[in-house]
Amino acid sequence: MAEGSLDFAACVHGHYPGAPLPPDTLPGLKSVGYWDAKHEQQWGLDWHRNEGVELTFCSAGSLAFAAEQHEFELGTDDLTITRPWQQHRVGAPWVGPSRLHWVILDVGVRRPDQPWRWPAWVVLSREDLEELTTCLRHNEYPVLRSATALRECFEGLAAAVRECPNRQPESSLAVLLNQLLLQLLTLLRASARPLDRSLSESRRTVRLFLDDLQISLELLSREWCANSMAAACGLGATQFSKYCRELVNSSPIQFLQHARLEAAAKLLKERPDLSVTQVAHRVGFASSQYFATLFRQRFGAAPSERR
Repeated sequence: MAEGSLDFAACVHGHYPGAPLPPDTLPGLKSVGYWDAKHEQQWGLDWHRNEGVELTFCSAGSLAFAAEQHEFELGTDDLTITRPWQQHRVGAPWVGPSRLHWVILDVGVRRPDQPWRWPAWVVLSREDLEELTTCLRHNEYPVLRSATALRECFEGLAAAVRECPNRQPESSLAVLLNQLLLQLLTLLRASARPLDRSLSESRRTVRLFLDDLQISLELLSREWCANSMAAACGLGATQFSKYCRELVNSSPIQFLQHARLEAAAKLLKERPDLSVTQVAHRVGFASSQYFATLFRQRFGAAPSERR
């Protein structure tokens, strides 16, 4: 990275990089800030999720952005909206010359079917907040093109953030964030995108959970039973099992074993440095013998033979 090629500032709560805000200042605001990259940056943000709803705004330049199955080249005045359950990435893999602003706001949800709880410092009327919530819950398209009306809000937030840590800009941030949410609601109204109520159903929460099981070794390695899997989706075991049957035509435990075996087969091929026992443990099997038995049943060969 060339010296002076990146200007960065943020005010944060928690683990995010930036100047820490006092614990009682604007609770729910996880991060607000910007970067100003004058040249290509040899870094990017790999696939990740945030603890809240994230808004980013490209005020200059361009950079690659992806959310779930969609890829974009963000340009001037493009806005992105991602919810806590939406995987997204910035850069491909590097970041181009660009000025990017962001806000991450925790509204108390991690799953699509949970009710949203806006922080008390958000002063939009109850009706406006309900409408904003409905728009954000039931339309997950991640990019709004030419969101010019938000530029002034984001530039104002950048100016307020630059005051940290010399002076706590709580009042400025609160006013500007409320203006930003009101402008966002106006834009969403004007976009007239169709709403999809199924996006906030429990069935979709189960679908996302099962998808994550297939791609996350960290998730697969946990000790799961039908009850704990259901609890992770905020459901009872009976309802969760019903959705599993409908979505993947198997019981929760059958699907879990299938996902673990598929992950093990991939690891055996890609990580020859790991022993069969290590592979078994990494995908969540406590017993290597039980793993070998199930693996032979699934693939018709022992794990060592498959490798």
